[in-house]
Amino acid sequence: MRDQGIGSWPRRRARNRAGRTAVVYGEESWTYAELAGRVARLAYGLRGLGIGPGDRVAYLGRNHPALLETLFATAALGAVFVPLNARLAVPELTYIVGDAGPRVLLHGAEHAGEAAELHAETSLVEVLDVSGAGYAELLAGPERVIDEEVGPDDLCMIMYTSGTTGRPKGAALTHANITWNALNVLADVDLRSDEVTLVTAPLFHTAALNMTCLPTLLKGGRVVVAPGFDPDATFDLIARHRVTFAFGVPAMFNALAASPRWPDADLSSLRMLECGGAPVPEATIRTYSQRGLTFLQGYGMTEASPGALFLTAGDARRKAGTAGTAQFFTDVRVVRPPVDGVPFEDTAPGEPGEIVVSGPNVMAGYWRLPGATAEVLTPDGWFRTGDVGVPDADGYVRIADRIKDMIISGGENIYPAEVENALYDHPDVAECAVIGVPDTQWGEVGRAVVVPRPGASPDPEALLAQIRERLAKYKVPKSVVFTDQLPRTPSGKILKSELRHRYGHDS
Repeated sequence: MRDQGIGSWPRRRARNRAGRTAVVYGEESWTYAELAGRVARLAYGLRGLGIGPGDRVAYLGRNHPALLETLFATAALGAVFVPLNARLAVPELTYIVGDAGPRVLLHGAEHAGEAAELHAETSLVEVLDVSGAGYAELLAGPERVIDEEVGPDDLCMIMYTSGTTGRPKGAALTHANITWNALNVLADVDLRSDEVTLVTAPLFHTAALNMTCLPTLLKGGRVVVAPGFDPDATFDLIARHRVTFAFGVPAMFNALAASPRWPDADLSSLRMLECGGAPVPEATIRTYSQRGLTFLQGYGMTEASPGALFLTAGDARRKAGTAGTAQFFTDVRVVRPPVDGVPFEDTAPGEPGEIVVSGPNVMAGYWRLPGATAEVLTPDGWFRTGDVGVPDADGYVRIADRIKDMIISGGENIYPAEVENALYDHPDVAECAVIGVPDTQWGEVGRAVVVPRPGASPDPEALLAQIRERLAKYKVPKSVVFTDQLPRTPSGKILKSELRHRYGHDS
């Protein structure tokens, strides 16, 4: 095969797993042979729409097998897959589509309205509903294998991650990035060829797609795809399909444990639980331990495809509170700030420093942002995460803080600058800052600290209503507090640490 990319995976796996079930969705299922056939037909159809090497194809929708088919078919053409966060508002999606420049958008029926707006406001050439006749016609075409020359260093997907400036940045991930990340998972998570993996977290996020779904398909296991997360449906799917492996963020696992079905739920088939997006609370760990279940935890970011650190089940209790050690093919260091061009120096055990990551899974750079790329990728290949870690004597790293003040709420990344930009558009806001505060359900939620304009008495709900019109629901702060002034450094920068000290109590 000339195709050395992930678009060839269904065809390669069908060579010795042809009759084995690959994907389950509702009452439908597809074998590896059937998946390979659908991908080949879709690739042929997309080529008929003018898609070729380097072109971008976007997907907007809830979890659905069509997302996976689109990814594989796009990759088989040497084109670039752009998964869109289905929780974003139309203005946010418009910016991303304008930046990535996809020619074709495939979408779920539930996002027909947003897709129509994007078609009208961007340079999209074709918009297809994956439950409609247009998509069915593509899949009804000839099954002609397109063996495009696709190499490991070719761009595979652009996954957008919010930036501290308030504008999303596209992490450019190559076929090699995705492949090496999957190999890291197979080396450290010990997936089996008969794994039954439940995917309820959104596939437009890197953890569900790259850490869970794709490694399972690479190994030849079965992926049970659910449209989204629902506690009752999750219990039913685990029991019905004898699920062995499941991924979620802490809020999802907490919701399961809080369900009245929890004490009697049949979880006997579960072999592994993987949690990401935020540290697992100790209370959650204890609750699951009582059912004989242990969490696998890790630390990563979209720019690393996403795996960086991983804490295996064997270390889950011994090294509780840490994010583990570097994944197999990846290197992670905790370093002191570089001074006058001096290379990074590792911190001593117990000494905090910046986490930097290197390896074949680290992105090629930010899409069309050479300046932003140069800020985070060093000439010798280290990605500067902007996060603070503390190593112990054995090399296990505890995540101590986030230099960029990012808020992680239910596994979703929220960058305060983006929310602050929306707040500043309100005429009654003189100054503002957004911080994260603890929350029992989501782990962390936003809180807006606002300095009103002289003579103004803004209504908190009115401020939040304005943000809801512009940003995704999960980005909207859950509370607002007012103050006379914001604490600042001598150079004028807002002291977020002081704000967290004053206002960072439980919401």
